[in-house]
Amino acid sequence: MNLERVVFGFFVLLAATLNFGFFVGDISDPAIHNEYELFAAVLINLIATVLKFGDRTHLGAVHLATSLVADLQLIAATCVWLYASQISSEGLTGGATASVVSLSGGALLANLISVGLLVTETVSFRASRPGHSREQSGMTDGPAPGEESGSRDSCGRDADGPGQET
Repeated sequence: MNLERVVFGFFVLLAATLNFGFFVGDISDPAIHNEYELFAAVLINLIATVLKFGDRTHLGAVHLATSLVADLQLIAATCVWLYASQISSEGLTGGATASVVSLSGGALLANLISVGLLVTETVSFRASRPGHSREQSGMTDGPAPGEESGSRDSCGRDADGPGQET
């Protein structure tokens, strides 16, 4: 078990569930949508975004993009909430609450896509882990991990160019 992946998965799922918890309820009733839950969703989404910066794969780039979208939506929702509750003379009206909840709904969609990517990545990792046949995992192109690829010279280097000794 990889602790880094556990922490990553934990924050991705926690971000989605906190966002969902804020989103659910009557769209225009401010009493149902707790500002502290919105703050927690923003904070956990930002932590999840920082964790996604380390992944340099194509899937990691898509993970980061979904997280940035969720952050942008939640920060915009927080700004609308703060403006309506602290600056506007009308206060936090049903219309302002509907705007906040709609923005958090966009962030929820981005978080659900991120969770879907995480599940897909986990399933594909399990299918290609050692001990599974390459035919079962659908990986038939190129040599299997640990197999020789190409020819080697007498020192164990690739004959086609520079390489590592084996």
